[in-house]
Amino acid sequence: MECFIKKIWQDKADEEVHKQFIRFGKGIFSGRAVLNLQKGEKIKIRGSFEWANDFIKIISEINPDAIFSGIILSKEELSFSGKKKGVIFEYDVENIESKKIKEIKDKTYYMLLDAQTKDNSLILKMKKKLPKPEKSGEAKIDDKFCQLEADLKYWQAIKEFFMLPDCKKCKISHTFIIEEIILPKDEKNPEKIRLLAKRKGKIIRSSEIDKQEKKEEKEFVA
Repeated sequence: MECFIKKIWQDKADEEVHKQFIRFGKGIFSGRAVLNLQKGEKIKIRGSFEWANDFIKIISEINPDAIFSGIILSKEELSFSGKKKGVIFEYDVENIESKKIKEIKDKTYYMLLDAQTKDNSLILKMKKKLPKPEKSGEAKIDDKFCQLEADLKYWQAIKEFFMLPDCKKCKISHTFIIEEIILPKDEKNPEKIRLLAKRKGKIIRSSEIDKQEKKEEKEFVA
């Protein structure tokens, strides 16, 4: 179980990773996939919109009793009542269980959902509208798009999932450098070309872990 950044670092980029870069053209995109964490009596994590699917993924994996409600965006038609906007289906859903999330997650584009467990050991709040795609450069990033509060019993799973060391406080952000757009062969539909095209470049990961700064770099194709 890994977040999309961890998959890139492990050379395991898949369709889940690819979905993260559909919104990006060529250029340098700073301050992306921002993650802020504080660990005290509770674990408190704030993140930008890029983490939305990963927040949902880890909650559904570590607690089968979690209940999710909100907006699901999908390129495929799902078994919910919804509406179609262009090539994307939008579904307003309530009281979905972790089991259902696992069934549909590979078919979704973004899951903009709140979540809560029966014992309140996990509480997630998330905004319900994606920001508009930005052009290359420094954009104004909402680092409170996703907000999770979790009991300490989940620490091991959380730190491994998000590729974190043991710490009490951390702030992580990434710079996406898209150097090339690899277009799909034998595809004529412009919208499908946009959705299927892969991005090639590198990611710079900047972190401050308990006041210790670190910078890492990784090439990727997704």
